[in-house]
Amino acid sequence: MKRREFITLLGGAAAASPVAAWAQQPAMPVIGFLNPASPESLPPFLRAFRQGLKDTGYVDGENLAIEYRWAEGQFDRLPALATELVRRQVAVIAATGGISSATAAKSATTTIPIVFMVGEDPVRLGLVASIARPSDNLTGINFFNSELVAKRLELLRELMSAVARVAVLVNPANAMNAKTTLTDVEAAARAIGLQIQVLHASNSREINAAFATVARDRPDALFVGNDVLFASRRVQLATLAVRHLVPTIYPQRDFVEAGGLMSYGASLTDTFRQVGVYTGRILRGAKPADLPVVQASKFELVINAETARMLGITVPPTLLARADEVIE
Repeated sequence: MKRREFITLLGGAAAASPVAAWAQQPAMPVIGFLNPASPESLPPFLRAFRQGLKDTGYVDGENLAIEYRWAEGQFDRLPALATELVRRQVAVIAATGGISSATAAKSATTTIPIVFMVGEDPVRLGLVASIARPSDNLTGINFFNSELVAKRLELLRELMSAVARVAVLVNPANAMNAKTTLTDVEAAARAIGLQIQVLHASNSREINAAFATVARDRPDALFVGNDVLFASRRVQLATLAVRHLVPTIYPQRDFVEAGGLMSYGASLTDTFRQVGVYTGRILRGAKPADLPVVQASKFELVINAETARMLGITVPPTLLARADEVIE
């Protein structure tokens, strides 16, 4: 065989080889997932996020790669973590976990699409220009935490007509969220004549300390603010509330499923799923400006009847009748 024929044959074999074929495949898209908590604390929400991606045709490890960035409860790390994702040149950033993640991502890039999830009005927060037609590179999900604060306090009053003093638990490390929560709670409490006692907790140890204060001061009830730290420590919170015999209302059903007394709010699991859906739609070519901010429309009242019995509380029949679910 002539040398030229040999080289031609060798080149043809290389082109047909699996390695060469793989090299010709388009690169797998990479998305960023930004969250202020830790991965072991959010398994059901991660499953929901991946289900949302799957609903749009993307499966992690098959035709999609996810770069996770976790702040491990240190909210001041979020801007640096968002910058890492920008340097990684991810196709989309899913900024989950509330205001801090959303604002960190927004500050890090004006070009990479961002899908956020927040409990406050995203227009008021300056994330988007309007709900119907978000501007620039952001869109996302609003699960109306702030708007539901007054309703949660009213439900506590309906549960226990004699309630007069309510402790409110917020996370000072998540400063913007804590400030918004307290502003909303104080205004709603004044309107119905409740006294408020503020408790702070930024980690598991401080949650224990907050409940030591509850044991000492004996408020009539506890209001747990919406915060990713508290969502990740829902079992601890529910257990301590029962141990200290303090009736507690939470922002989502996940707390009640973990043993908490009562919750009212949008489904956090469904919110994570919708973030996954919007992330997938953007990967398929949709522009954030063309995807209206999804506003939660279903709000669930969930009551744990077993926990009520443990606390010695008789839930009014009218409240039981309105509950979307009663856990026995």
